[in-house]
Amino acid sequence: MLHNLKTCIYHCFLYNGGMTNYRRAKFEGSFYFFTVATYKRRKFLTSNLARRCLRQSFQAIRQKRHFDIVAICLLPDHLHCIWKLPDGDCDFSYRWSAIKSQFTRKFLGAKGSEISQSISREKKRERGIWQRRFWEHQIRDEKDLQKHVDYIHYNPVKHELVKELEDWPWSTYHKYVHDGIYLQKDWEDLQKDFDGVLAGE
Repeated sequence: MLHNLKTCIYHCFLYNGGMTNYRRAKFEGSFYFFTVATYKRRKFLTSNLARRCLRQSFQAIRQKRHFDIVAICLLPDHLHCIWKLPDGDCDFSYRWSAIKSQFTRKFLGAKGSEISQSISREKKRERGIWQRRFWEHQIRDEKDLQKHVDYIHYNPVKHELVKELEDWPWSTYHKYVHDGIYLQKDWEDLQKDFDGVLAGE
């Protein structure tokens, strides 16, 4: 299991910008789990270009409309993450729209490619980069947070991209291990608890 969930959250806030006075978790609708996928599940997100554009897009939007990244895992055709939004702010839709738009401009501007799309998408001036919608789930409590953090970090093994979590580089799993948040864990047993966490992934 995660070692002390409040310690976990505290360390994640340090990761996001040195909020050293953060001492307690708040669950007033401000933690959200997301799944965001590429258009037609095209596998390009872990390329050097895509990772650079995504990092720049996250940084730019966080400067305008701040949010903290509690956990994240980047896979070739989708990403999972948990955000902590500022108190009283639940506008994750604007943030994702801005991140996707900025990523698309940067990626295509750097000679990244897109795929052909439907006439309806073209009429709406959408590009063949991201799926239009995303999956979100409001985190209910510490147990729910713990389950989704574990799910995010286990995902590369779930999708058979690697056999060991340590072998997947694009995940906050390594940060959690470094900070002592993850102790010894039987991931195969925990997989049984993940069933039903994500519908329709």
